[in-house]
Amino acid sequence: MSGLIALDWGTSSLRAIRMDADGTVLETRRQPWGIRQLPDSGFAGALEAVTQGWPALTRIASGMIGSRSGWREVAYLDLPAGGDDLAGALETADGLTIVPGLRNPRGPDVMRGEETQIVGLMALHPTAADATVLLPGTHSKWVSLRQGRVVDFCTLMTGELFALLRQHSILAAGVDAGAVFDDGDAFLDGVRQARDSGAAGVLSRLFATRARMLDGDLQPASIPDYLSGLLIGEEFRSMRADRRMPTDQPLWLIGDAALCARYRLAAAECSIALAPAVDDTAAAGLWWLARAAGLPGATTSHSSAGVSR
Repeated sequence: MSGLIALDWGTSSLRAIRMDADGTVLETRRQPWGIRQLPDSGFAGALEAVTQGWPALTRIASGMIGSRSGWREVAYLDLPAGGDDLAGALETADGLTIVPGLRNPRGPDVMRGEETQIVGLMALHPTAADATVLLPGTHSKWVSLRQGRVVDFCTLMTGELFALLRQHSILAAGVDAGAVFDDGDAFLDGVRQARDSGAAGVLSRLFATRARMLDGDLQPASIPDYLSGLLIGEEFRSMRADRRMPTDQPLWLIGDAALCARYRLAAAECSIALAPAVDDTAAAGLWWLARAAGLPGATTSHSSAGVSR
């Protein structure tokens, strides 16, 4: 039987995607079984449970499953690297094929999982083969692509810093831990504060969050939105200052829809052009890599015009 089971297996969650012979997604299952919170049955048990009832198809995974703490450590590939480099470095253990991550010697910096999303983006949108791609999240990745190859990337801990500030800093004192994001004005105010912070950067504006609250200028319930805007705005400001922001083409954005919506608002406030919205690309990337590697089941392919061969 042709088809593929693609697995997006990270630190905190596991997503299994069953695909048919032409790469169409038939079913998706999710479990909170990241590599740090597995069931008692371990990696093998988690994989068996999440794919229960599915045909015995080729299984390919990307993400932290290939890390030192994962099922099997798969060595990083140094930049520059394209789709064929990744496909040629796949490793199989216990019936699971794992995609390697990428390492930027200039940083140094590393990624696992994002490389597969990048391959999927280029397979679905060939014009992205020469572009800058932003993958926001706990650790945002800014990736430079040239002729279908990753030539540079850097990581910003935007999401993790936000969580730390919101949960453990004096800036969050008196803020309801369960507060929802619903103050768009406070978010954009934070973006503008970061955008206009100049060479000093956002560190010069952070403590003012508390001072403004004490002055009554910023309501406690609005602080999470304000901090979110401040940090996302700083991400854009610093990348522009570091000359990583594209000036002759739009910036591509891949990630969680709600988070990407916030980044789009911030980008507009910073006069940054963005490419059209892109849905999840991990499945397309895993399919492309499986086919490029000649794995059974991946008999046809999404477009590969933009991926380096």
